[in-house]
Amino acid sequence: MNVLEKLDSSILIGDGAMGTYLYQKGYKGSFEAMNLTDPEAVEHAHREYAEAGADILQTNTYAANWVKLAGYGLEDKVQDINRAGVQLARNASGGSAYVFATVGGIKGVQVSEHSDDFLREALQEQVDILLAEPVDGLLLETFYDLPELLQIVRYIRSRDAEIPIIAQVALGDVGVMHGGVQISEAFSRLEDAGASVVGLNCRMGPYHILKSLEQAELTDRAYYSAYPNASLPNWYDGRYVYQSNPEYFYKQAFRFKEQGIRLIGGCCGTTPEHVRMIAEAVKHDAPEKTKRPVKVETAVAEATADKEPFVPLHEKVKSEKTVIVELDPPKKLKTGKFIRGSQALHDAGADAVTLADNSLASPRIDNLAMGAMLKQQTSARPLLHIACRDRNLIGLQSHLLGLHTIGVRDLLAITGDPSKVGDFPGAKSVYDANSVSLISLIREMNEGRLFSGKSLGEKTNFSIGGAFNPNVLHIDKAVKRLEKKVNAGAHYFMTQPVYDINRIKTIHEAVKELKAPVFIGIMPLVSAGNAEFLHNEVPGIQLTEDTRKRMAACGDDAEAAQREGIAIAKELIDETLRYFNGIYLITPFLRYEITAELTKYVREETSAGVTEI
Repeated sequence: MNVLEKLDSSILIGDGAMGTYLYQKGYKGSFEAMNLTDPEAVEHAHREYAEAGADILQTNTYAANWVKLAGYGLEDKVQDINRAGVQLARNASGGSAYVFATVGGIKGVQVSEHSDDFLREALQEQVDILLAEPVDGLLLETFYDLPELLQIVRYIRSRDAEIPIIAQVALGDVGVMHGGVQISEAFSRLEDAGASVVGLNCRMGPYHILKSLEQAELTDRAYYSAYPNASLPNWYDGRYVYQSNPEYFYKQAFRFKEQGIRLIGGCCGTTPEHVRMIAEAVKHDAPEKTKRPVKVETAVAEATADKEPFVPLHEKVKSEKTVIVELDPPKKLKTGKFIRGSQALHDAGADAVTLADNSLASPRIDNLAMGAMLKQQTSARPLLHIACRDRNLIGLQSHLLGLHTIGVRDLLAITGDPSKVGDFPGAKSVYDANSVSLISLIREMNEGRLFSGKSLGEKTNFSIGGAFNPNVLHIDKAVKRLEKKVNAGAHYFMTQPVYDINRIKTIHEAVKELKAPVFIGIMPLVSAGNAEFLHNEVPGIQLTEDTRKRMAACGDDAEAAQREGIAIAKELIDETLRYFNGIYLITPFLRYEITAELTKYVREETSAGVTEI
């Protein structure tokens, strides 16, 4: 009998986790590779699940795609591992259980170094191999990204209109996926795409999986599945461990039945004993065909009401000349000069003082702390850089919530210089996100939810800036990346320092159709050595030959070099004001008197009336 015909009349039992079960037995490395290196162990595990009562065995191929196998140097073994995985499950089933080929999601919560097209092709390659094998269906599991899962479901349907497809998502929070997609919406879209069974797996134990399923409405377009984790994982004696709670699964199986679930299995931490308890409880029982979903009142997040009127910089710069000035937080504990400088810049006419986030991967006083001091002790408006290098997704969101709580609204989202360029080259860079995904994460907060999809109760109102390096050979390619950032949620852009007057017009032509204003970066030079260092050693900065000659001509005369650096900066400001409203001044070595003078110069030129193109 076809598995879907069986599901129409009875509850079926899925197997448990293969990876964590093999891990509990002491195996390490790529568990999928064991299809080739230790097939007896894999087949024995399958057989244990079958003997425990599993009606459906999933192949040991969850991570058997090119991307994940490449981490073990096994990218050339994709076909062999997948074929062997099907054969081992088929051998173990003995004809008493259905064999479903397993495909796991690739896109997780962390940013991938690969493009979406590349990841899609990796999954399609695996699917093509598995469809050529004698399987009873495909089980797609642990997909955090709904578009990724929808794409692969549609691809399978384009290859085979009849084969059963089980499509399971992993939730970010109870009842909701990343991006705020509610469980009922996710199920409905998967049903539309052609999934035969839709459900949940991983991330949560039975309690929270059930809480989520309570919100879903049953339809007659698909059947429903649940593969919860055994529990939350614990770290003990150098290993992840899960609570051994098969009796708990026995009790929860009845509750899954009440929710209309027709396929019940297990994910991380579950063993044959868990499956045995589920089978004893509900195996081949008649399923519930109706239920009343729990109505969850989704609170509409309200925008935060600031005590003082807040005009976002990206709105301000559209109508008037706007100046932001960068002043790096101190490397040492004395903060007096920084505070005095911030106030002086404000008094000179700076609309915001921007604080880098451990620039060049060198530790400085945390910019959140310095931003709070600016708000408390000066009239300056802080604009904080947020780098992805030093914080994981938890830390990034916590940092952002902290900034919003203290009233900081202006941000620049950047990937951040790699650790190896800084004072501690042995430190590990995190990079759970890059600048584009960080911008998207902040936009989610502006819509009132965390990256997991969980509601914040109110909306943040961050003004989101992005970085732009126009000092490249193909500026059109750089602008295409800006467009991706705009689509992700960026409101404005700040450029790397520009030292070529002719380049400013080129930038204007390149970005004039961009739906976000641009602040042109200008950093005054202070010496010939400073000029040569920036040109030769700092990524993303290029000086013209004329600029370097002018600085070199000052020789060792520090005062003359500073005057010449200011003169060059003023020439760049004059040209910028012809094309752009936004000026981004970068203070060298905390010498804020230089950028204060340039800020006043911008205000004087603006008052005098600068001809715009």
